[in-house]
Amino acid sequence: MRIGLSGFASLGLPGLLKMRAQAAAMAGGKKADRTAVIMVWQPGGCSHLDTYDPKPDIGSEYRGPFKTIATKIPGTRITELLPLQARIADKFTILRSMNQKAAGHPAGSMQLLSGDPDTRDKPKPRYPDWMSVAASIRAREGGRSNPLPNYIGVNPVIEYNGPVYVGAAYAPFSISGDPNRPDFEVPNIGLSDKSDAVRLGDRVMLRKSLDTMERAFDTLGELGALDQFESQAVALLTNPQTRDAFDLNKEDTQTRDRYGRNRWGQQLLLARRLVEAGVEIITSSLSGPQCGRVANWDDHAVNHNIFDALRFRSAAYDQAVSALIEDVYARGLDKRVLVVVTGEFGRTPKIEYSPSTGGGDGSAPAGTSQPGRDHWPRAFSNIWAGGGIQTGGVIGATDKRGEDVIERACGPDDFLATIYHHLGIDSSKEVINDFNGRPTHIVQNGRPIPELMGRG
Repeated sequence: MRIGLSGFASLGLPGLLKMRAQAAAMAGGKKADRTAVIMVWQPGGCSHLDTYDPKPDIGSEYRGPFKTIATKIPGTRITELLPLQARIADKFTILRSMNQKAAGHPAGSMQLLSGDPDTRDKPKPRYPDWMSVAASIRAREGGRSNPLPNYIGVNPVIEYNGPVYVGAAYAPFSISGDPNRPDFEVPNIGLSDKSDAVRLGDRVMLRKSLDTMERAFDTLGELGALDQFESQAVALLTNPQTRDAFDLNKEDTQTRDRYGRNRWGQQLLLARRLVEAGVEIITSSLSGPQCGRVANWDDHAVNHNIFDALRFRSAAYDQAVSALIEDVYARGLDKRVLVVVTGEFGRTPKIEYSPSTGGGDGSAPAGTSQPGRDHWPRAFSNIWAGGGIQTGGVIGATDKRGEDVIERACGPDDFLATIYHHLGIDSSKEVINDFNGRPTHIVQNGRPIPELMGRG
């Protein structure tokens, strides 16, 4: 963020704040209860058979090497790779009957996160993702004085998605660094040096002095309006609440250790801090080196030995997700905050073998034949916690091989409608205008999943 004599009119942040207010002014709205969503994203697609929907009695051409373990819920078993989640299974619900129609990463992500029914992979999204839509509706509802941005991506989910015709003002405030690094800090949040704060104040006053001559000619009131957004930008820079929300050093050592002293653990700890600070839409993508050689969950045999990759990443994943869910309940956030953990699809039940294209974490040396699973949109699992829902259960079922949904099929529109419902948004009625100005429903055909609608 630049701080100079030109004032804040040229800064990205005040302009962004102004864009959001302009968009909000285009329509009135009812203020919703300030609920929130944390979506934990598994880019590339997690194997449902090796995690939340194991099939221990199928043949070796389908069955992986992992045993199943009992959870805290009698009769519900998951993979041995997730012992911490098994112990808190009463605090989340497993949805085993998700499915969609697109087999590619772009189209699959667009289906789940925006409701785009097109099965073709496209270079850019056609519909805005639910996060941007929700952020725009929240802004229109008004009534929020928090200096923090309302949609934040902690290692954001941005690939194959975006705000599209909702407008760039509703893209996420992105945090792309590693929160586990000792020198981690978020740019443009807070001023740690008192002299910077003094200089900032001096420049704001100088800008106001220079503007005095212009105000007589400001027949449209633009300068007065700009002051509002400059004030918000200054608040983001100087308000202690903003800097404190991002400061993981405010957490005790035991808590940081419980989440895991790695990027994923500290990402989800930061997500919890932000939701406590009043941020309402948070996404966090579990990608990068902790996934293995190719830095995501796309466990084709050419990328990873899927079973070695799952072993490699499972401890950090299990620890971070279980700590987040436990904290949501322990800190009294479970009615207000919904946690969703998902990827765009599952992996093929039948194991395939191909030569590795390179050695590394989770992958044998190049040329070595190794097992993998390909893309599988016909059936996959995700987990839901908090949000006032009835937890400790399983929704839906797949067939004996995990190939197809046989009970309580849920699609992308149901997924989206459920999230919107938690945020107090009626997706059956809510419309936004597309690029041509045509009203477009934010969800086309889905309805909230009853078991995930909360208990009021």
